[in-house]
Order: sequence, then structure tokens, then C-alpha cells
Amino acid sequence: MSQSGGAPSAPPPSRASRRRYRRIVRFAAIFLAQAWWYELILPRLGLRRFSARGRPARLNFLARRFRVLAADLGGLMIKVGQFLSARLDILPPEITRELEGLQDEVAPEPFDLIRAQTTADLGMPIERAFASFEPAPIAAASLGQAHRATLSPALAADVGFDRVIVKVQRPGIDEIVAVDLAALRRIARWLSHVSLVSKRADAPALVEEFALTSLEEIDYLREAGNAERFTDDFADDPVVTAPVVVWERSSLRTLTLSDVTAIKITDVEALELAGIDPVDVANELARVTFQQIFVAGFFHADPHPGNIFVTPIPRPATTAPAADSEPGTDAERNWRFTYVDFGMMGEISPTLRSGLRSFILAAVGRDSRALIASLGQLGVLLSSADTEELERAMSELFERFGGMGIAELQTIDPRELEAFGRQFGETIRALPFQLPENFLLLIRTISLVSGVTSALDRDFNMWDAVEPFARTILSNNGRGVLRDLPQQALAYGTTVARLPGKLDDLATRIDRGQVAVRTPQVDQRLRSVERSVNRLGSAIVFAGLLVGGVMMRSSDEVLGWVLMAAAVLPLLHLVVTLRRR
Repeated sequence: MSQSGGAPSAPPPSRASRRRYRRIVRFAAIFLAQAWWYELILPRLGLRRFSARGRPARLNFLARRFRVLAADLGGLMIKVGQFLSARLDILPPEITRELEGLQDEVAPEPFDLIRAQTTADLGMPIERAFASFEPAPIAAASLGQAHRATLSPALAADVGFDRVIVKVQRPGIDEIVAVDLAALRRIARWLSHVSLVSKRADAPALVEEFALTSLEEIDYLREAGNAERFTDDFADDPVVTAPVVVWERSSLRTLTLSDVTAIKITDVEALELAGIDPVDVANELARVTFQQIFVAGFFHADPHPGNIFVTPIPRPATTAPAADSEPGTDAERNWRFTYVDFGMMGEISPTLRSGLRSFILAAVGRDSRALIASLGQLGVLLSSADTEELERAMSELFERFGGMGIAELQTIDPRELEAFGRQFGETIRALPFQLPENFLLLIRTISLVSGVTSALDRDFNMWDAVEPFARTILSNNGRGVLRDLPQQALAYGTTVARLPGKLDDLATRIDRGQVAVRTPQVDQRLRSVERSVNRLGSAIVFAGLLVGGVMMRSSDEVLGWVLMAAAVLPLLHLVVTLRRR
């Protein structure tokens, strides 16, 4: 019961919600326990090779089981799977590959529920809000579904069209999202106390990042705003358009848009039948994508083939292209792109833009220390990262391969490249990398667009499309360098001025024997050996009692159980020492 004068208390969760919460948490607890056993306990008992040998199969099994769970529960769980499939920075390929094909397609809600919710959201009966409304949805996803409808004649006259698509959230999705996020936050808190995970990723931050994106996706007013902002960004580009929002029939949970259904962008046969060149479509898609990223700084982050239509533009029979127009130019192009579904959008923030600029300049200047600093500025490295090994690896990379073109790299012995790649990869995987959400959305966007352009033109080269934008960025970066020159000169001058004092201090410390040479790999191995020796007695006693108990049960069951129970004590010692790592 709420206190007097305070906000009313939230209604208690339903039995179905509690059951859903327990099912998600139980799934995570079981697999966390298995991971603890295989990845922490068994290696300390001398079974590291056995544990490593079965790891790919275990991870693949985990991903398959989660895929089944997500498809059964729906809600945010499908979104979780799709989110995890993109986290190549923190998850192994055995998991990401299995989750890549997880489709957001579920059974639709009964139309009576959709009718009731739409009526409540719009404040009027659905029969009054629309002249017609098709009960069968054209698409049904985990968070909502879409129906075709027709506007009333009066409203159609105002907006200039009558055929619309109405997106309606699933009834009760708010409670489902709240339950799923509560379960995910609890699991993230568990993971934050496991050093093996917390050193590699910030699980609570990942969940909050996912929560923000998910809550934005169920805010249809925000999606409507995204669509209008996207349209404004391309107001002067005749090749790009988006649906028109019917604000009079839209709310937080209901979104009405003009029906812009046309040719699916990867339907090459339909494009050719309409007289549209697929190669031209591929070139324009790349240009428009980089225009979003590098110029507008606001991009469609889910450009899969179902979200981009190619809309033919009928021309009057008397109209012909200009005599001096070239094929593939706006003057003779008879089609345009129509983007839909603006629930997932990415934005190049000033911080991200500045970090990318610093990263590019450091890479061009082959400055490994500045490159590491730019990664920190981008938020790619967690604060706990020890970057000395990465800095050393980047220095070796610049010294050995810096400035080489593709042709020169092809002349290097493949075994040298493989050896360096293996060593560099081990350094990268040992560090706590965690890409920010907008960085991941950027990678996802380019990856999806690359797949679409390849389907349209097998010989398509993405680098040719990005070249004009790269030239613009480099020129802007050049101006930025000039602006920053006084500040950089001051920093370098301060460093030079302090150098004699630092050299004198170094000489004094050498005389006093206070200089220590750091060997991180050797020190780490020595600490590991020391911990192993300290735990060896407990491991031997645990294994002896456990095996002895199992063997004695056949002749003396009571004694066997006593020995097995006694094995818990050295096992607890092992667990405690592991937690102190």
C-alpha cells in the first residue's frame, strides 16, 4: 500500500511474469555453474586440456539452448540474442555464429486485443479512426505487429494519401520488458562478481546499454521523430525518401505511417523487370549510407533488405532524359530508395567523432601511445586495462608493416603474418575491450550494407564508394590539426622542458639501485606458479577424498559418503582462493 501523499505503488507482478523471471534467471544460473566448474575448477585440478577440448561444443550447446529459450519466450529475449550476436568484441564465435540467424518472427496477437489497445491509445474506436483496418497483420515481431489500413476520407484529404501501415505494440509488452530487464540486471550483477568476466567486460554497463536501446524501440513517438529527422537530412537528395508520419493517428504505442511498400532492394529480377540497374542501386546505396554516417552523423542502424525498398518513379511518356545526362545520374534515374523502420538509429556524437579523428591521426602518424589513448577516448578499453602489452604490440605492428600497401603485404611470408597475427590476437583477447553501442551499430550498418551491395553487384568495391567521403574527412582533420597545433606545441614544449630533470632523476635512481625492470609476462607466470603451489595440497586432498569415496561406496556405502562429504572442505578452500585471484 502506498504511503499517504506518495506515489502509488506499482502493481505486483503477475504469476506469469514471476514464472518468466525465474525461467530466465534459472537458465543463467545453470550455465554459470557449469562454466565455473569447467573453466575454474577443472583447470586447477590439472584438467585444463580436458576443459579446453570440450569448450567449443559447450559454448555452441549454450547458444543453441538460449536460441530455443528466446524463441519460446519472445519479448526481449529475441532482442537479447540479436544483441549478443553482434558482440564480437566480447563473445566467442561459437556463440555469435549460432545466434546470427535468430529471427524476430513470432505468432501474432489476437485481433480483439489489438483492437482494444489501439482504441485505448487513440481515444476513439478503431472503426472511427480508420476507414478500414485489416485484422491479419503483414508482419509480427516480438515487440509489436503491423497492419494495413485506410484513412478516413477527411484525414486522407489533409495528408494527401489514404493507404497506411499501422504499427501496434503487443498488449502487455511493457510488463514483459520490465521483467526481462530485471532478470538481465540480476544476471549482470552476478557476472560483475566473477573476476574472469569482470576483467573482460562490464556486464552491468552492457545490460544498461541494451535496456536503453530496447526502451527506445518501444517508444513509437521517438521512432516517428527519427523518421522525420531522417527525411529532413535527405530533403535535398532525390534518391532517398521515408514514410510520412500520420501524427493524428499515432501515440506512444501506435504508429501510423504512409504505405510505401515497393520492390525489395535485393530482388534483382524485379529490379531488372522495372528497368532499374542493380549495379546503380548498389553504388547509390553505398553513397547514401556513407552520407548518413560521415555527413549527417545520424544513420539507419538496421538496413537489412526488408527495411529498404526501391520505388520506381513513373515518368510521363512525353518526358525523356536530357541529352547530355549520363546513365546513373539523378537526371535520368527513374527510382529512389525508401527506408522504413526507424526504431534502431545510430548517431555519431561529438565524442565519437573526436575519438575517431584521434584514432585516424595516430594510425597515420604510427604513434602507438596516441593510438591507445584514442581507444580510451572512444570508450573501447575498460579502465582496468593494462595497455603496456598492447602498446608494445602496436609499436611492433607499425615498425614491421606500417606504410605497406596491399601489394607489398602479399610479398611477405604467410607464416610470418600468421605468427604475428596469432601473437597480436592473443594480446587483444587478453585485454578488456568493449565497444560502445554506437560503434557497434556503425559496424553492423556497414556489414549489412556490404552484404546487400554484394548481392546486387558481385564486383562491388566498398572502398571506391567511401573514397570521396574519406577525402572530405582528411581535409577536415587537417584543419583540426592546425587548430590544435598551439596546444600540441605547448604540450611538447612542456615535455622537452621537463626532460633534463627526468634524466637526472633517472640517473639518481640508477645509482641508488631503485630501477626495476618490469617483465609482465614473467611476473604473471611466477604469480600463477605461486598460486598453483598454494592450492596444490587442497587439490590433491580433494581429489583423493572424492575418488576414495566413490571407490569405497561399493563395499562400505556409509564410509564412502563420509569421504565424499569430507572432500567439500578442500574444495571450499580451492573456491575461496580462486575468488581472490
